Amino acid sequence: MRAIVVFDIDGVIRDVSHSYRRALADTVEQFTEGQYRPSMLDIDTLKAEGRWNNDWEASQELIYRYFERQGQPRSQLGLDYGAVVAFFQSRYRGLNPDDPDQWTGYICDEPLLVTTDYLEGLSQGQIAWGFFSGATRGSARYVLERRLGLQDPVLVAMEDAPGKPDPTGLFQVIQQLEQIYGLEATMPVVYAGDTVADLQTVQAAYQQQPDRTWVGVGVLPPHVQASSARQVSYREVLTAAGAATVVANIQELTPGKVQALVG
Repeated sequence: MRAIVVFDIDGVIRDVSHSYRRALADTVEQFTEGQYRPSMLDIDTLKAEGRWNNDWEASQELIYRYFERQGQPRSQLGLDYGAVVAFFQSRYRGLNPDDPDQWTGYICDEPLLVTTDYLEGLSQGQIAWGFFSGATRGSARYVLERRLGLQDPVLVAMEDAPGKPDPTGLFQVIQQLEQIYGLEATMPVVYAGDTVADLQTVQAAYQQQPDRTWVGVGVLPPHVQASSARQVSYREVLTAAGAATVVANIQELTPGKVQALVG
C-alpha cells in the first residue's frame, strides 16, 4: 500500500441535501413553531464555524439562535434536546428509527456519490481506505453495506469517537487499516470531507502526529453546485480551512491524484 485515504460520508459518499439537511430544517421549523426554516445557506454558514458537525446539535443551535434574535435567552427556553433528536430521527429514518428494515424516512432516497468500482480501483492502486463519519453507526452502515454493498468496511462513526474536529476517530480508522494491511506507522494519510470541521480534523491530527504526512481534501457537496458563485465561495471556505485541493466529486481522487498529493 502506498497511502491511506479516509472518507467522510455525508456530502462525500452520499448526497444528504434532501435528507439530513431536510430533517435539520424540518426540526428547526417544528421547534420554532413554524416561524423559521433555515435555508441551505443558513446551515452552511453555521457549519463554517467548524463546531456543528453533529446535525442534532446544529438543529438545537439554530433553534436557540432564532429565539435569541427574538430577545429570549436560551437559558429560559427549556428546550428538550432528547425531543429534538427524536423528531429529527422521525424525519430522517422514519417512524421506526431503531429498525433499519422498516426505515421509511429521507435516508431511503439519498443519491450515492461513489460506486464500488471506484473503491475497488483505489485498492488496485494500492490505496488503503476506510470511513470516519459523524453520522450514527446505523445510518453509516445503511449506506455503506446496504446501498453500496460493502462487506464489513472499516468505519468509525458517531458512537465510536468524539466529534470532529477531534482526530481520535481518524486515528482509530488508521490503526485498523494498519492492522489489516500490516502498514508502517508513517504511511501518508489523506482525509476527504465537505466541511470545515473535516479539514480542521486533519490539522488537529498533524498537531498530534507531525511525523506523518497529512493531506486534507475538500469536497463540494451537491447542494452548492447549482450555482457557480456558491461553488466559488464554498471552495474558498474549504481552502481557508486547510484543503490541499477541492474536488466536485470524490471520484476525482484517483490513485494517481492521491500519489501526487502525498508526494
